[in-house]
Amino acid sequence: MNFVRNKTGFIARGLLALAFAASGVAAQASSDLPGKGVTVQPLKSSLAEEAFQTLLVMRGLEKLGYKVEPMKDLEPATEHLAIANGDATFMAHHWSLLHADFYKNSGGDAKLWRKGVYSEGAVQGYLIDRKTAEQYGITNIAQLKDPAIAKLFDIDGDGKADLTGCNPGWGCELAIENHLTAYQLRDTVSHRQGSYAALMADTIARFRQDKPVLYYTWTPYWVSAVLRPGKDVVWLQVPFSSSQGDGGNVDTQLPNGRNYGFQANDERIVANRAFVEKNPAAAKLFEVMKLPIGDINAQNLRMSQGANTQQDVERHADGWIRAHRQLFDGWVEQAREAAR
Repeated sequence: MNFVRNKTGFIARGLLALAFAASGVAAQASSDLPGKGVTVQPLKSSLAEEAFQTLLVMRGLEKLGYKVEPMKDLEPATEHLAIANGDATFMAHHWSLLHADFYKNSGGDAKLWRKGVYSEGAVQGYLIDRKTAEQYGITNIAQLKDPAIAKLFDIDGDGKADLTGCNPGWGCELAIENHLTAYQLRDTVSHRQGSYAALMADTIARFRQDKPVLYYTWTPYWVSAVLRPGKDVVWLQVPFSSSQGDGGNVDTQLPNGRNYGFQANDERIVANRAFVEKNPAAAKLFEVMKLPIGDINAQNLRMSQGANTQQDVERHADGWIRAHRQLFDGWVEQAREAAR
């Protein structure tokens, strides 16, 4: 009988040990996949080149166990509102200054969340071809008040310069419209809007035909890898700072002393505040991820050269992760630790 009791005791202790072990495995699985059972909806704008940086965030969330839905396209103002209302979870391309009004008007910090900088040093402004700049001594956009200078960039024959500008709803179109008024360019400059990609394709074709070009662009984006500032084209400065928000009192002069009419921006991840408060792992991932602008430019250039399908962009994102495995895994581990 003693043997039976002892044997039963051994069995009981063994079962108890197995139960503790199973519990430990479950706890470990839970801490490794803190997002298990939670669905995430990413957004991007209609700009295809924003898919790359968005996919990298999606891959990190998937490693944390989140169920990540395919990204949806909305324009920036609507993106901010959808995230604030809980209809979507995050966007990876919030420009901290250009989109300030979108952020504020969608509820600001009460409904939205942003912490950390995803990609820093984004620059935007106006450029013309270097040949025309040097031939006519053009360095400042205010020189286009001169009808003779403006006519150099006339495409449709109306005598006004045609500026390849910014899509309605992106935010940059408001800044351009403000500049046209502030710098008294309404009578001599037309703001061409529509599909930015199509308009830039026409602009690049004109440049290759040795014709003058005038356009707005930004970095990170592939355009500056094709029309290279300092070699093919030059940035135009503005006569003084003028911004569409904050009463127009924002100083747009850059640290290098130049003034292109826009402040340097940082791209940040913006998420639904209620979501990040319930999901510290996702919040930490959003905070610590950092992507060099040069890497975004390089991927965007590949898209402009024809590798622009969804499969191409996914291959680019997965290739970037493989090339930066230690860095990427470090972000994911920091996110896991935040949930423990």
